[in-house]
Amino acid sequence: MKKKEIAIIVFYLIGVYFFIDCKSGKERKDLKPHYTENGFKNPSSKFIRHGFGAMVKWRWNRDELIQSSTDPKNYQFAQIKNDGKILRENNSNFSATWIGHATVLVQIEGKNILTDPIWSDRCSPVKFAGPKRYTKPGVALDDLPKIDLVIISHNHYDHLDTETLIALEKKFQPLFLAGLGNEKFLKNLGLSKVKELDWWDEVQEKEMKITFTPTQHFSGRKITDLDKTLWGSYVVSGIKKKFYFSGDTGYFEGFKEIGEKFPDLDLAILPIGAYEPRWFMSPMHVDPHQSVQAFLDLKAKYMIPMHYLTFVLTDEALDEPLRLAYSEFENRNISLEKLLGLKIGESFFFDE
Repeated sequence: MKKKEIAIIVFYLIGVYFFIDCKSGKERKDLKPHYTENGFKNPSSKFIRHGFGAMVKWRWNRDELIQSSTDPKNYQFAQIKNDGKILRENNSNFSATWIGHATVLVQIEGKNILTDPIWSDRCSPVKFAGPKRYTKPGVALDDLPKIDLVIISHNHYDHLDTETLIALEKKFQPLFLAGLGNEKFLKNLGLSKVKELDWWDEVQEKEMKITFTPTQHFSGRKITDLDKTLWGSYVVSGIKKKFYFSGDTGYFEGFKEIGEKFPDLDLAILPIGAYEPRWFMSPMHVDPHQSVQAFLDLKAKYMIPMHYLTFVLTDEALDEPLRLAYSEFENRNISLEKLLGLKIGESFFFDE
């Protein structure tokens, strides 16, 4: 069997989990605009999700140049060796450490928060196939400080990794937050403290407020649960500091609304990878140009890019996203000091 035939079979199996055409259901006029009779939908009527046929067309037509540009063997990636000692000793400074992909450890006013944590080698419904991690986590799970809160943007395999969540529960028993429809699934994993949220719902943790905010994406772990759980982003507001974490998202007007409702954001953690080809990915994944525009819409002080350099998910060259993000900052005359292009494992202490 030829390699391309094997590839199509593999992507057919993945398509069964992710991209089979499926209706979101009729709108429920008596409920919120993003509700349907059997799930959820995006705030923008312009959102289009391509079906499995489009995915096969995309994967089949990839040429050798694209495949070479996405092969990790053709790159060398710098990583910081972070043993976690400084992080475990930090009780007050506002800091962010990029673990890899969409996983960032944010330390804010004495609390340790993880975004979409994944330490597994694959982001896939099976362990023997699917996207394989090619850069190690920036901090070993055993070297983390005590984790108080885990925020989960949506239930795709590269953002909700069950093995990692179970390990965090055993080690730290943190509070896990996720969108509507995820609570039962997470509690069935053995997680003891779980809260599910609708868009604009708030959770108060002592003097810290966490708000679940809209994004433009979708959810589903298999063919039967497409859009049955809600996707979203987070604003974490402390007494003095606050940050935004987007998870996965296409570009939409909601960034401006979030920026208006939460002025003076200290940090926006935004994706810059997994965007090519644009005809397929643009509804659900921003490219670096759009990510910078989202940063401007949010009016945050700093931007940390994520969702790249960890798994090969799409067709852009692996060294392209950060390069384009820096170019966009220069083209828009934004100070490059505001773009914190962290290496995997690197920490940035804002108060210093």
